[in-house]
Amino acid sequence: METVIRNAEKLVESVMRGNDASHDAAHVFRVRDLALSLAREEGLSSSPDSMLIVELAALLHDIGDYKYVRDPSDERIVDEFLADQGVDESKSMKISNIIKGMGFKEELGRLPNGSQSVEFGVVQDADRLDAIGAIGIARCFTFGGSKNRVLHNPTVLPRSDLSKEQYMNKDEQTTVNHFHEKLLKLKNLMKTKAGQRRAELRHKFMEEFLEEFYKEWDGKA
Repeated sequence: METVIRNAEKLVESVMRGNDASHDAAHVFRVRDLALSLAREEGLSSSPDSMLIVELAALLHDIGDYKYVRDPSDERIVDEFLADQGVDESKSMKISNIIKGMGFKEELGRLPNGSQSVEFGVVQDADRLDAIGAIGIARCFTFGGSKNRVLHNPTVLPRSDLSKEQYMNKDEQTTVNHFHEKLLKLKNLMKTKAGQRRAELRHKFMEEFLEEFYKEWDGKA
């Protein structure tokens, strides 16, 4: 299956070439590396099938992302790629289910699902780890800048108890509010022990960053 992995990498580089740096191929490759590392810590390395599912789901997870879809057919790219590469139906379904269910918006207002697989957990945790910490801060401001979003406005408060539809509508939000609406919540949503351990330090870094940011904004530092 080494050829399938290489072809998936090429697909990522091709499809995501026009994206800003918050959701580019480098993001995907970091998530792949994190997911494989978490999978090993969670004891999946003894199962080649599980490791393949994790790697392909991580590589393909942002193809068809609603924030960057340029054509409705983009949403079918992953399924068509897996079929063309001869990935069997059972693995393809597991990969597709991981990708479709791992987004933060999918979890809003939903009760925790204890039946999710370890493969799902490590891929989702890896994607969320890349959204927090130093890399996460850089990605957040990169995405906000690409949308000409205001850095911070103290009169615009973060929204709470968001529905999926409300979360997807960010037109009037600031970049800093995204920390409160999503990023600071991710530590407590990690599915694996390995993901939880790594999230602690990244979360703390974000809290320290925001504390300094607000001091500087108010001219106190």
